Amino acid sequence: MKRKTAILTVLAAILVCLALLYFCGHFDGPMPLWLSILPPLIAIAMALILKEVISALFLGVLSGTFLMALYSGQEPGMALGSGLLRVVDTYITGSVFDFDHVTIIVFTLTIGGMVKIISANGGMRGIVNWLLRRANGPRSGQLMTFIMDLCIFFDDYSNTLMVGNTMRPVADKLKVSREKLAYIVDSTSAPVVAIAFVTTWIGAELSYIQEGIDVIGIDASAYSVFFHSLKYSFYPLLTLAFVIMIIYSQRDFGPMLKAEKAARLANDIDTEKLENSEIPSHGIDALIPLLTLIFGTIIGLFATGYDASVWHDTNLDTFSKLSAIIGNANSYIALLWSSLISLLSSIIITLLRGSMEFGKIMEEMVEGFKIMFNAVLILTMAWSIALVTKDMHTAEFVSQLLLQWSISPLIVPALTFLLAALIGFSTGTSWGTMAILYPLILPASWMLSMDQGLSVDVTMPLFYNVVASVMAGAVMGDHCSPISDTTIMSSMASGCNHLQHVNTQLPYALTVGVVALLIGVLPTALGLPSWLAFTIAIAVLAVVVRFVGKKV
Repeated sequence: MKRKTAILTVLAAILVCLALLYFCGHFDGPMPLWLSILPPLIAIAMALILKEVISALFLGVLSGTFLMALYSGQEPGMALGSGLLRVVDTYITGSVFDFDHVTIIVFTLTIGGMVKIISANGGMRGIVNWLLRRANGPRSGQLMTFIMDLCIFFDDYSNTLMVGNTMRPVADKLKVSREKLAYIVDSTSAPVVAIAFVTTWIGAELSYIQEGIDVIGIDASAYSVFFHSLKYSFYPLLTLAFVIMIIYSQRDFGPMLKAEKAARLANDIDTEKLENSEIPSHGIDALIPLLTLIFGTIIGLFATGYDASVWHDTNLDTFSKLSAIIGNANSYIALLWSSLISLLSSIIITLLRGSMEFGKIMEEMVEGFKIMFNAVLILTMAWSIALVTKDMHTAEFVSQLLLQWSISPLIVPALTFLLAALIGFSTGTSWGTMAILYPLILPASWMLSMDQGLSVDVTMPLFYNVVASVMAGAVMGDHCSPISDTTIMSSMASGCNHLQHVNTQLPYALTVGVVALLIGVLPTALGLPSWLAFTIAIAVLAVVVRFVGKKV
């Protein structure tokens, strides 16, 4: 009853706001750009009010389609009706029929099927038993999760799905909350992938950076700029350090502390039915499909990105060749191939072991698909609202707010970090944020420095700081956003309620973000050495964990 009242109240509030907007505004001209920020804000606000993501995202998409229809000349009643239809026939279908999105959906469902099979055949129970013999408590279990995240550094989607699904039963046995598991998975995967040299991100990052430096005309390669920017990548590196501090200190604060205390006091959880003693546990039955997924992805990346001219270039070392090849790879195809082969290997191994009949295996696989359906639905709605924000030029509006001001070049890195975080939060995509800001902010920051008479020697460190701030801010905004695809996948793989994951991760992400901005990005732009900024920032985070955090 309370839920119905809340929904009716929210809908009434939205209709009142839109009615006031209608009577106070004029719809015979182009839509004001400031309205473009409403759909993501409505979606985020509704998610927090309703404690439910799918309906909140739907309302966000609907508000966008309604506004676009209204400013196309339609009457309010017609605009609401056509906006409702556009939610389905334009944005949901447009999101689903995007090739990359279809690939992620198939990959996600396939992983779900594979995980369900290796759980049913006793393989996952064997791995869990092996891990539990080496993880004797919550701290060692969390540390093991962190190490696994570091090992799967080449792709954030693979990282979240594999580590989350593998470590979920271990976390349950060790009484680590699903919220903490989702936090470790989410806050390790993207930061590692963003700063590593051989990842599925590097090609996109380099291409975005190249677009910016092409406009400037400076004599520097995108890879060189990326490499020099790493010493200013405060948020990703400090996030990794903060995760380690939280794990080793066994201290938490905010909603995470409450979730961890509840997990310690809870009875044993057996979500995956791993204690089915009727089927013997053989860890190898799960290990082979999981390793197939990991190495199959690496081989797929190499196969899709292979360039004979690069591989046989004698001027490049092996590391540079691998980085260039994987950077140019089609990560979606690689994930699709590896997940399919992994699923097939789990079926074949189960048949050879004789632990289940073929019909039963198929039933378990379909059950795994069903488990993933809710997450796929949330992903689809998140992609839909991202498409709405693209059509309404939300990111351009946010960018123009800052770029139109006359500011000092010394504070451009800090403003860039804030802008990237805001766009990442509003759109739910790190890649989209980088694609928008790199070509826009890099030339602007360089030309601003030149116009104010700064030398090239002074400008280059600022330029590297801006490059790092775009990526770092995008990752932070992504971590804070309830409409982020990687945040959704992290909560899905960890078996955590999505809004609970956002609620518990948000204070940690904001803490690291504030420290990264005030102690890292801004002071280094003013001349503080980056190594000293990192040292001070890590010390401050340690103090926060020690005196704000409480022992679980």
